[in-house]
Amino acid sequence: MLSRPDWLKKKAPDERALENMEELLAGLSLHTVCEEADCPNIGECFACRTATFMIMGNVCTRGCRFCAVGKGIPGPLDPEEPENVAKAVRVLGLRHIVITSVTRDDLPDGGAAHFARTLHAVRGLNPGSTVELLIPDLKGDWNALRVIADGRPDIINHNTETVPSLYPEVRPQAVYERTVCLLKKVKEINGGIYTKSGLMLGLGERETEVEGVMHDLLEAGCDILTLGQYLQPSPDHIPVREYVRPEQFDKYRDMALDMGFKYVAAGPLVRSSYRAADNIGALKRS
Repeated sequence: MLSRPDWLKKKAPDERALENMEELLAGLSLHTVCEEADCPNIGECFACRTATFMIMGNVCTRGCRFCAVGKGIPGPLDPEEPENVAKAVRVLGLRHIVITSVTRDDLPDGGAAHFARTLHAVRGLNPGSTVELLIPDLKGDWNALRVIADGRPDIINHNTETVPSLYPEVRPQAVYERTVCLLKKVKEINGGIYTKSGLMLGLGERETEVEGVMHDLLEAGCDILTLGQYLQPSPDHIPVREYVRPEQFDKYRDMALDMGFKYVAAGPLVRSSYRAADNIGALKRS
């Protein structure tokens, strides 16, 4: 087993900041991907009073072998959840909101209508804020995707996660081509919505494969790219094959910017929604 290098070590989170955020979320029956996915940046984000909301419960219908979120049979949707997310955003004073979900293959629309209701509720209570939706692949149901896109979120994010050759091992229920196609379809539905995708590195991918994914995403019209280090959540998950050095992340960032991405965040501790407000801020200044 590889030992974790110094550049991946962070200070222990502030216990009071964690408690305050957890009290707010528990009071509104809300989940965050920060907690459910064991994000290494949770202390920093909660201390800054920001979080990525995870709707439709905390049980996923898929068994991706990199993810710490619980798998199984989810419960029914909470009809009060959209309004509760909106209330939490107002209490926290967030100017940029990131909302994601577990994958709900058990729902006919994959949860698209619930995403749309949540977006509407958040905008109603927080009209000046920007909203980013990190969505599942909806099993390729582009009518369901239109339901989400018609709400005009500022950003629609759908993560590629890894290179095509590793999909059978890492994302056995996902399809690489479908992932890329989703980003393309967003632009076809509404070209004014920014699209975003992310990759985890350290799973055994080659540099040429990462470059190939970048080309595919650009051809699909993807605007924003994030690159971070995969960290094994438990012994039952896929092991880390490599700890990618910070200078390699710098190389990938420069490569992606040279190719034409509008914004790139790359680094060992970068996550899809980490400091996501920087994405929209940079895009609006450009």
